[in-house]
Amino acid sequence: MNFDSPPADPIATCEAWFSEARERCSVPNSHAMALSTVDDQGRPSCRMVLLKGFDRRGPVFYTNRQSQKGIELDGSQQASLLFFWDELERQIRINGSVEVVSDKEADDYFTTRPRGSQIGAWASDQSRPCPDRETMEASVREVESKYEGQPVPRPPHWVGYRVRPESIEFWQGGGFRMHDRLLYSAEADGTWTVCRLWP
Repeated sequence: MNFDSPPADPIATCEAWFSEARERCSVPNSHAMALSTVDDQGRPSCRMVLLKGFDRRGPVFYTNRQSQKGIELDGSQQASLLFFWDELERQIRINGSVEVVSDKEADDYFTTRPRGSQIGAWASDQSRPCPDRETMEASVREVESKYEGQPVPRPPHWVGYRVRPESIEFWQGGGFRMHDRLLYSAEADGTWTVCRLWP
């Protein structure tokens, strides 16, 4: 990207950086992103999730809606995402409002998951206390038995979330902390304003 003459729309740059990270980074999960949420008292929480879709509407990831992050996303309807690729000295930050993807979109993606992951979506009482590993494994065996010889349907609590970008920041590392930073802010008419930030 030319940071002194940036494109008017940041979406294509996001897609280009995601593609380059997949091709050039040796880490196995170049599509990993840090997801930050807040609870009803404004306390932040951060964890790594995997990007599973991206288009003009925003990035998509999937999770258990009854987990801590699901409860916080449903409560605040806001999220912050961070992609960081050390090998490329790049990061993208995306902040925005959150919406649940359609049932069809979630169903379609769920069918592409490995069967073990589909089983796990039913077996895990995510984010809640678990007494021991045997309890986890027993829950998996129970679900495996229930759906033996048949497709595993998507659990109703397993959903996709889309973050509708309200701001997108690109950071490119430079020597002696002379980094390049651009901040895009979404306007009501669908256009973007952009400004360079000091490093």
